[in-house]
Amino acid sequence: MKKMLIAGNWKMNCNSFEATVLVEYIWGGLLEKILKSEILVCPPFTSLETVVKVLEKAPVHVGAQNCHYEPKGAFTGEISIQMLSHIGVEYVIIGHSERRSIFGEDDELINNKLKAIINADLKPILCIGETLNERNEGKTFDILKFQLEKCLESVTESDIYKITIAYEPVWAIGTGISATREQIVEAHDWLRTYLISKYGSVANDVIILYGGSLNAKNAESVLSVKNVNGGLIGGASLNPEEFLIIINVAENILSNS
Repeated sequence: MKKMLIAGNWKMNCNSFEATVLVEYIWGGLLEKILKSEILVCPPFTSLETVVKVLEKAPVHVGAQNCHYEPKGAFTGEISIQMLSHIGVEYVIIGHSERRSIFGEDDELINNKLKAIINADLKPILCIGETLNERNEGKTFDILKFQLEKCLESVTESDIYKITIAYEPVWAIGTGISATREQIVEAHDWLRTYLISKYGSVANDVIILYGGSLNAKNAESVLSVKNVNGGLIGGASLNPEEFLIIINVAENILSNS
């Protein structure tokens, strides 16, 4: 049975006031609805506690955009998983291409974060994806395999279902250029097959998101793909009307599946 997680990654946008306005609008659009999809918003650190309180009784979960793997210590500027858990955060995004390319995070660091998140009973969203040069050179699946092998090192069959995988082709993030439906089908089918080969039938329950310029216009085409279980949405998640449209698309797909 198909599952859906519609997740908004707000990146470095929205102060606490703006975040409150945004989530109140989203919640208002979901009132009196019985949702089949899981809805998630990931504000900046400074807005997390505010958003958690606003959404306390709403059918919307809250996630962070990053974390440190150590529980505490001399790590100036970092936030621990325990701090996030304390205020009610449920998910943490790790491995985003912007963290990799801008801040130099490698797969070993991402693996440490992933294991620490699982141990703290939070849910990691692991981002993977190839650059345009890597795709043009025919290395897409080599890159995905390498990233998965490194980032999932020491992850057991009993833990794999706790992890959400987000396939985000780097060349499609924030560019307005989404991968074609055929490219998405190919990548997500490969990912499902790889996970099953490594972890067995339990991997059928792993949520695999698509991220990369997902918006209201292409949501139907993307979310209806068999092995796409939702989206990690950037810019479109900052527009509450568009985010609600994407949620409604996901709901319609689940109702008709």
